[in-house]
Amino acid sequence: MNPASSSAEALSVRRPARGLAHELVAEMTQRIRAGEFKPGDKLPTESEIVRERGVSRTVVREAISRLQAAGVVETRHGIGSFVLAPVTGAQATLRIDPATLRTVRDIIAILELRIALETEAASLAALRRTDTNLDEMRTALDAFQAAVSDQRACVGADIRFHLAIALATGNTHFADFMQHLGEAIIPRARVNTAKLAGDDFAQYLYRVNREHEDIYNAIRRQDPEAARAAMRTHLSNSRERLVRVQEEAERVSAV
Repeated sequence: MNPASSSAEALSVRRPARGLAHELVAEMTQRIRAGEFKPGDKLPTESEIVRERGVSRTVVREAISRLQAAGVVETRHGIGSFVLAPVTGAQATLRIDPATLRTVRDIIAILELRIALETEAASLAALRRTDTNLDEMRTALDAFQAAVSDQRACVGADIRFHLAIALATGNTHFADFMQHLGEAIIPRARVNTAKLAGDDFAQYLYRVNREHEDIYNAIRRQDPEAARAAMRTHLSNSRERLVRVQEEAERVSAV
C-alpha cells in the first residue's frame, strides 16, 4: 500500500464525525444552490451518499438532519429527502432570524416562545400522531442516546426529535417554524448548558433524553395532557438553567 495513501486514510478515520457532517452539509447546500438539485428533486439515498463520499451513515444522517433543520430539504419517511423551494419575499420578512440570537437573553426569549408553541404541538401530536410519526421520534431518540458523547451529533438528533413532534401535529406551520430556527432551538448549540448546570456533560444529556422519553411515551399513549406537561417540563428546565446564569451574570456585573 502507498504510505501516503495509508496516512490519508488513517487521517480520514480519525476526523470527527461532526466535521465530516459539516463538510457534507456545505457540499450539498452548494450543489442545491448551483442548480444540480432543484426544488422538488429527490436527494441521493443514504447508501448512495455513503458510497460516493466514503463517510459513515451517522455522518450522512447528521448532515440530512441539519439540512432539514435549515429548511433546505424535507424528509418523507420511507421515501427519501427532497429539496425545498427557498422562502422569499413577504414570507421571509415575517420570519425570526436565527442569526440575531446571540445572547443568553435572546435564547431565553426563544425558549419562552417555544414553551407556548411546543406544549400545544405535543398535545396535538398525541391526538394525531401516526405509527410513522412514532417511528421517526423513536429513531431520533435512539440516535440521541447513541451520541451522548458528541455534543454536535446530539444537537442534530435533538432537532430531529422536536421536528418529528411538530410534523405529527399535521399542521405544517409548527414544522415550518422549527425548521426555520434550526440549531437555534437547541440552547446547547450556542451555550454550554451542561457547564451552566454544573453537570458532567454525558449525565446532563442522559437527563435531557429522559425528558424526551417522557414526551415520547405520552404521545405514544395518546395522552395529550401528559404530553403537554412533559414538554413544558422539558423546555422550562432549559429556560430555568439559562435564567439562573443570566441573573448571576447581571449580579456580577453590578458589583
